[in-house]
Amino acid sequence: MEYIIDGIINGIIQTTLLEWIAVATGLASVWFSMKENIWVYPTGIISVLIYVYLAFQYKLYADMGVNFYYFVMSVYGWYYWIHPKDESQKQVPVTVNNKRENWITVVILISSFTILYYGLDNFTDSDVAFWDATTTCFAIAGMYLMARKKLENWVAWIITDLISIPLYFYKGLVLTSFQFLIFTILAFAGYIAWRNSLKEREEAEKNWAVVG
Repeated sequence: MEYIIDGIINGIIQTTLLEWIAVATGLASVWFSMKENIWVYPTGIISVLIYVYLAFQYKLYADMGVNFYYFVMSVYGWYYWIHPKDESQKQVPVTVNNKRENWITVVILISSFTILYYGLDNFTDSDVAFWDATTTCFAIAGMYLMARKKLENWVAWIITDLISIPLYFYKGLVLTSFQFLIFTILAFAGYIAWRNSLKEREEAEKNWAVVG
């Protein structure tokens, strides 16, 4: 325990301004996502672009790639969220995966893990190839599901965050490791908030159907 506390203190002292900005905007992005606020995307874009650079510096190559993917999906999600099919709505509502979308998610997970692990293990000097690929494939699925505003995105983020906590601590990014601990808490809260939002909308639709 003393080692962990000392590591956190030393990590905070050694944290660069750039990482502080990435942490702050990353936390803000998760908070806005939990609230279904469109600011999830501009704050998230700032954070992920910084982490592209940081991940390259610390040889987390898969993580570097996924942060660039985050950027692309953030632009897509930003557009998708504010262009609902129902013009009476300001944003796309929270929904859950149907059977086809579940299969798409599974394919994304398996294919991305296979490609990432093979590439990391054979073509880089990464010493955490398996864990880097695992956290990255769940993050890839999570970002896709979030851009589509699917409730299941929070499950993918919870798994990603739980793996990232020890991974970043091992790599010496202690503050970022602590950030992922906070992300885990926020992800659980986000799942509950989005589930409640989904239930409220379904109840409202049922009541409207009865009245109609």
